[in-house]
Amino acid sequence: MSGIDTTIPHSARIWNYWMGGKDNYPVDQEAGDRFAAIYPGITDMARTSRYFIMRVVRFLAAEQGVRQFLDIGTGLPSHDNTHEVAQRVAPEARTVYVDNDPLVLAHAHALLTSRNSGGTDYIDADLHEPGSILEAARAKLDFTRPIALLLMGVMGHIRITEDDELAHSIVQPLKDALPPGSHLALYDGTNTNPAYAEAVRRYNEGGAAPYELRSPAQLGRLLEGFESIPPGLVRIRLWRPEPSPFDSVEQDDAWGGVAKKN
Repeated sequence: MSGIDTTIPHSARIWNYWMGGKDNYPVDQEAGDRFAAIYPGITDMARTSRYFIMRVVRFLAAEQGVRQFLDIGTGLPSHDNTHEVAQRVAPEARTVYVDNDPLVLAHAHALLTSRNSGGTDYIDADLHEPGSILEAARAKLDFTRPIALLLMGVMGHIRITEDDELAHSIVQPLKDALPPGSHLALYDGTNTNPAYAEAVRRYNEGGAAPYELRSPAQLGRLLEGFESIPPGLVRIRLWRPEPSPFDSVEQDDAWGGVAKKN
């Protein structure tokens, strides 16, 4: 657990707090409460996002036959992690998680254990270095067979530059490395609500790693070149919805979608 700074709020721990988890510190709780005071919908968004990830992974494993998942920016383990959902459908499914936070790494080694004949692994790497991620992933996944690349709530940590060139320079090599039949699934918070944007602005002033809100159109461009899976890029609660405790949530400023490489 060395290297964990408990004096500065961290997004993975704050998200864990909003999800009702216990892997967070007072500094994270204070930051989370300040955020929620401006944008009360954040708690529902955090939990809605978990249901979105579950639906996406189940869809990919059950309906698309995907057996390999590369989950970048996984955050702290919680209930129904990617490998758990995938292995309920296909026990042989293999998941590789990627993150670079010491706390996440410590919990990953302890909690992200394999089930049945499938496998679970972890890469300590930074999304800003896609080449390093791919080099490590090639030792753990079969890049001759379809892979699901998951970018769930992580692109906000990539600075928005002119024409979003930085984000594309990171995502494009990952997309290019995927074999045909693979999928890219992503979601992120969007700049569609002034209260959410203000809460994020104040959060970014608190010393934590900044988070930037893209427009739905900017997120959609990250999926370009792949075949969009219906219903396309939408608010995450509207993506192939199923009955959940959050059916009535309206303040949903996260958008997501799935696309396939042919």
